[in-house]
Amino acid sequence: MHRSLLAFTSCTVLFLSIPSPACAVGNRIVVTVAAGNFDRADTVVTAQLPPGVKAQGMTLKRDGKVIPSQVNEDGTLALVVGKLAQNTSMTWELSSNVSDARVTRAGEPSREMQTVRAGTKLDFRTPGADAKSRALMSYQAEPGEFPRADIKPIFKRGGYLHAIATPSGKVVTDDFPANHVHHHGVWGAWTHTEFDGRKPDFWNMGDGRGRVEFEALDRAWNGSIHAGFRARHRHVDVTSGPPVTVLNESWQVTAYAAGASSRCWMFDLVSEQQCATANELKLPTHRYGGIGVRGNWAWNGKDKTFFLTSEGETDRDKGNLSRARWCDMGGELDGSRVGIAILCHPENFRAPQPMRLHPTEPFFNFAPQQAGDMAIKPGEKFVSKYRFVIHDGPPDQAELDRIWNDYAHPPVVTISVK
Repeated sequence: MHRSLLAFTSCTVLFLSIPSPACAVGNRIVVTVAAGNFDRADTVVTAQLPPGVKAQGMTLKRDGKVIPSQVNEDGTLALVVGKLAQNTSMTWELSSNVSDARVTRAGEPSREMQTVRAGTKLDFRTPGADAKSRALMSYQAEPGEFPRADIKPIFKRGGYLHAIATPSGKVVTDDFPANHVHHHGVWGAWTHTEFDGRKPDFWNMGDGRGRVEFEALDRAWNGSIHAGFRARHRHVDVTSGPPVTVLNESWQVTAYAAGASSRCWMFDLVSEQQCATANELKLPTHRYGGIGVRGNWAWNGKDKTFFLTSEGETDRDKGNLSRARWCDMGGELDGSRVGIAILCHPENFRAPQPMRLHPTEPFFNFAPQQAGDMAIKPGEKFVSKYRFVIHDGPPDQAELDRIWNDYAHPPVVTISVK
């Protein structure tokens, strides 16, 4: 992804330094972002407003110009930082005297991301360059219809992301591929497990030893900066007698809008898993399992999928079982390169995590259990955080490093009430 062709929007969630108490109506709310040790460019920061600050309907201004911002129901503020050099800072002011909160610093309609419930799916849509709504991704909540008549009922599955498309509309994921029917865009499951003396497999559904079920869509939201949802899944053991829920899982997906001319967009996925019984789920050493990514069917074959890791590795055999901060997987669609990069948060268990790069198919997986036996224990929460960058064009290592730095080492935000 060449810098002249691709404008990434980097997105960061962080905590605030809040030096002032709750404010009264009419007080000035000043927002300062410090870049820290890295250059920032089109970075989105999301931070908690001080207690008592009611900023709904307000806009963020600098030098008399409004910049993209979003106040959320949970009391957080999201804003876009254009360019900010390392070790410098920039200040804005929240204001209520601007009539049109959808005006950006360039005087054009703001970026926007919407979620729309459509049957068994939740669609993510954003305006295109022609102002027409375009689909970027869907969350398959309840199980949908099979794409082919030859798929067995045991493979019914919900609770995953597909189809994920680049800004130009090229779909980079696959669903129910013929050579791995249990693969689904971006999905989550454990495969080689031990539970209460049994060995359920939540990944290989065709074996009939386990499954992952969609439970509920708890919340969905829209915004000029980001949109998303929070949903619940169950990991169910069916190896013996009545089905037993082994894990309760929540997914929070936050998709960040980009400008109409951008050639990439991104979303964050946070998975939280907890034991549903008094028994732990053991995860013996294995080559894959966790959050998986299945690429477009056109990329099947050893020479049709291209990988690039944060360590500069492009050989899929050498990259397999290695560790990296991020990995990009892509290929050609309609005569041009596209791809999807997966960034591993440094707070993840065993980060930088080892990886599974399939030898002949378009499949990628960060798999911490490659590094040895592990377990999810009662009373503990197993949290996994990943960022996905979906792009037109080939990957650019420097740009992906910059985006990972935004993700791993966010700017510092201070909100003061004056």
